[in-house]
This record gives sequence, C-alpha cells and structure tokens, in this order.
Amino acid sequence: MKNFEQNRTSERGGAGVKFLLVGVVLALILHAGYQYVPIAYEGASLRQDMDTAVVKGISASGQLKPIDVVKSSIQNAIRDNNVPSDAIIEIKPSGAAIQAQIMYSKQVPMLPFGIYKYKYDFNYVAIPKGYLLKQ
Repeated sequence: MKNFEQNRTSERGGAGVKFLLVGVVLALILHAGYQYVPIAYEGASLRQDMDTAVVKGISASGQLKPIDVVKSSIQNAIRDNNVPSDAIIEIKPSGAAIQAQIMYSKQVPMLPFGIYKYKYDFNYVAIPKGYLLKQ
C-alpha cells in the first residue's frame, strides 16, 4: 500500500489547475456575452421598431404625410436603441407602401483588454406586410 502511494506523487495538484482553467474560460465566455447581448438586443429592438414604423406610415390618417410619420418613428427608435451617428438611414416610398433601411456597424470587445473585437453589422430593410397592403 505504501509503495502504491509513492508512485502517484506526480498526480497531485491537477484538479486546481483544471479548475482555474475552466474558471478562466467561463469568465471569458461570460465577458463576451456581457458585451454582445445588449448590442444584439438593441438591434432586434430596432428591427421591431422599424417594422412598427412602416405599418404606422401605411395607417396614417389623411392629414399626416406617411413619410413624415415613418421618419419621426424611426428617429425615436434610433435614439432609444443607441444607433451610431454615422448610420445610413433611407426612407422611401415603395409602391403603395413605405420602406425604411438602416445600416451601421459597431465594434464589440469580445475579449478583455482589446485583444479581439467583433464587428456587429446591422442592415435591415423594413417593408410592411400583411392585410394592410391588400386592397
């Protein structure tokens, strides 16, 4: 029994190193998620706001210009969702409806200390769909 324990002295301490390695990897994954999830959420929220804006443009009353309704709704969505000031915004009529397009890029620091930055590209065209377009 004593001889068996002497042969295993080189195996001691491996669990602490593995625990530390797993902890570091988990911390890096959590950091990346902490940085990426809010930007992805803002992008998804902007898509939904754009879709709502173009539907509001179709259903605008006779006294309001549909393009002005869409522009004001899009401007509110841009402010609420932290869209960069260099974003490309196009709002134009498309047949019986109005379409809106927004394009921008953001740098997301995925790894700490600026080791790796992910380029989040947002490019979405909102076109109204559904029963409002059927005449």
